Amino acid sequence: NYIEGDDIRSIDWNVTARMGSPYIKKHTEERELSVMLMVDASASGSFGSSDKFKGEIAVELCALLAFSAIKNNDRVGLIIFTSEVELYIPPQKGKNHVLHVIREMLYFKPGKKATNISAALGFLNKVQTRRAVVFLVSDFFSSDYSAALRISSKKHDLIAVSLNDPREVSFPDVGLIELEDAETGKTVLVDSGSKTFRELYSKKMQLQYQTTQTLFRNNGIDEIHISTETEYVDPLVKFFKKREKLLQ
Repeated sequence: NYIEGDDIRSIDWNVTARMGSPYIKKHTEERELSVMLMVDASASGSFGSSDKFKGEIAVELCALLAFSAIKNNDRVGLIIFTSEVELYIPPQKGKNHVLHVIREMLYFKPGKKATNISAALGFLNKVQTRRAVVFLVSDFFSSDYSAALRISSKKHDLIAVSLNDPREVSFPDVGLIELEDAETGKTVLVDSGSKTFRELYSKKMQLQYQTTQTLFRNNGIDEIHISTETEYVDPLVKFFKKREKLLQ
């Protein structure tokens, strides 16, 4: 209804004529966000030295993000990838759709073991032509994906959710032990009792992590770091509060 003081230029004359009293047009901007969840389901996710594996945490936090998205009336989509994209669910709205997305994540059985982040991002750019908020959930143990990351970060609001376990950075002294690469199946016998080995291992993993962080930073990509030994809710809350301050 028209209220004294409203701009007379906003009066809807067609509705006014039908209703017999003045009405105005109010334009409400529709919030059409698409949230894409990109989940790394490679074999390295089946590792965890604490209560949960990295893959289990990935599903839980993605479920939380999905429910948060529909609360804001956003569309939610899903890409599950290994060395190739194994599952794609286009973004849609609604609680039933989100429950479907979560169910697929919970019961998904990957066909491949390796990781190819570059291929997954290439697929994203083909199917998601409109700008979207993309949560890329991975441990980022993959071959060079810098070019694909740079392209995707320009097309979308790309957020890296890095999942790591403390034992991937600091190796314990457990004597002579045989290790197997979950993605390639290769095995190696190492002497974890060697201080030199543990120091070299730690330096290599820290360097890899720093390189990944630099890659994110250089491409303007925000990172949420999640460890298997701590709760993932606090890092998510801190991230969103930080974003909220930047928008104010």
